[in-house]
Amino acid sequence: MRKLSKLIIAGMDIKEVPCTVCALEEEGHIMEIAVEPVGKQSILGNIYVGQIENIASNIQAAFVLIAPGVRCYLPLADANAPIFSADRKGDAPLRPGDMLLVQVERESMKGKLPAVTTNLNFTGKYLVLTTGEKKIGFSKKLKQEEKSRINKWLEEERAVSNREYGLIIRTNAGEASKEELLTELAFLKCQYKKVAVEGRNRTCFSCLYETEPFYMKAVRDVYRGSLEEIVTDIPDIKNYIASYMKDTNSEEEGKLRLYQDKLLPLYKMYRLGMVLEEVQKQKVWLKSGGFLVIQQTEAFVSIDVNSGKFTGKKKAEETYRKINLEAAGEIARQLRLRNLSGIILIDFINMENPDHQDELFHVLQKFLRKDSVKCKAIDITPLHILEMTRKKVKRPLSEELAEIGLQ
Repeated sequence: MRKLSKLIIAGMDIKEVPCTVCALEEEGHIMEIAVEPVGKQSILGNIYVGQIENIASNIQAAFVLIAPGVRCYLPLADANAPIFSADRKGDAPLRPGDMLLVQVERESMKGKLPAVTTNLNFTGKYLVLTTGEKKIGFSKKLKQEEKSRINKWLEEERAVSNREYGLIIRTNAGEASKEELLTELAFLKCQYKKVAVEGRNRTCFSCLYETEPFYMKAVRDVYRGSLEEIVTDIPDIKNYIASYMKDTNSEEEGKLRLYQDKLLPLYKMYRLGMVLEEVQKQKVWLKSGGFLVIQQTEAFVSIDVNSGKFTGKKKAEETYRKINLEAAGEIARQLRLRNLSGIILIDFINMENPDHQDELFHVLQKFLRKDSVKCKAIDITPLHILEMTRKKVKRPLSEELAEIGLQ
């Protein structure tokens, strides 16, 4: 049975700056939270006609301008089959001055430039249309019967010869009807044509595709089967989401609710202010009495698991096993909550029993699979340090908060 989830989109002031806060609650716990000042919108996901400023062969990268003075980093490995503007002929290597279509796939963070790719992605609730891979692929989380059913629906699409795009079938597609899936496919193909085909004739620095408001990613990605409701106290956002649901033939409109209680603001009802305070603290207490110490360094994220106040009566090995297993779930939550990424090193409490170590590794993997951002648990080293990675997409929440003056 899937755990019920609730999406909360609330307005609140952070250090006198009006902000919109989007939080995902699962079984009474806030699992993800994002903040954006009113009037500011991220460029993540935007598609531009960029111009190559120079090629840095020593680091196998190009620097691309997407606006006057706005430089981005393009790894040459991510520049396969680029879509050039109409004046570019042939398949010669990239060179300064070339104009091509690029999509922002990572925000600037810690002084690093935004990263762009020539692999354009158009993301829907059920499908991702991509120019980088021409095949039709499926999410690993889909069941075999779901894959077989969707494959039949896409027979006509598979028959298209010399297709210039590929499709990724998302986990949510397992809950979609044939009409919903094909309607979204038609919509994504129209987006692709407008941007990737007609956009070749647009002038340099044109923004061909502007990303949706940041809260729409959560609206789109949440599992329909587990979604209890979407609640917001902002009328314009309620209307925007309602329009999206109507356009996508969704049956979820009844789950959308406008919260109207001036005595108890929505952000206070769900204690979002307390969550934002929590993510700025290094120490996180566990119910068992143990605690985590989370530190962001320049090179990696360090997480230390401590026994703390735990007073279990059983022998030490079983005590450590219990704390470590609880810590695994909380670590997965904190990574999502704080949006921590890159290399992550976890120092669990040492356990001598190899079976307990294997159990811990697999339990952590189970929790990481719930994350919409790609995570990978690598190994436990001889020094009992668990190594894992989480894909860098957005800045850590602490950086977002620091920028709007919360820290």
